[in-house]
Amino acid sequence: MLKVVIIDANSITRNLLSTLLIAGGHDVIGDSNTSDAGLAKAIKLEPQIICIDIGEASDQGFGKLDLLREALPKALIFLVSGNMDSGLVQGAAQRGVHGFIVKPFNPVTVQTAIRNAIIKIARQRQATPATSSETSAPTDKSAGTVP
Repeated sequence: MLKVVIIDANSITRNLLSTLLIAGGHDVIGDSNTSDAGLAKAIKLEPQIICIDIGEASDQGFGKLDLLREALPKALIFLVSGNMDSGLVQGAAQRGVHGFIVKPFNPVTVQTAIRNAIIKIARQRQATPATSSETSAPTDKSAGTVP
């Protein structure tokens, strides 16, 4: 189970998305509003997945994505919005968002978006070549030999 935090200004939306994610087998470890304190709370929980509604495409909204990306570089971030205009989608993608969840929620679409992002990241990590220290032979000639 992956740990999820939901950040949205609307508590009803947070509760609905939480219910969908729990039903999909995720561990929702917290939720918060979009205030600075709410973001700090979410970061402190160190989730593996963050679902966030930043509101409209603005410097302030995109700043929230930048803050999350900097504080939790390995977390998968999903933008949640009822208005996916091109500026919002492009700006979010440039800031490393892994997927989009459209309001009103469709349970199958939410689960598919998260699953596809996880699969994509797993494939990217598998395709990344191992570092030279992991693949090189031991330099100590006595290593691995029996006297």
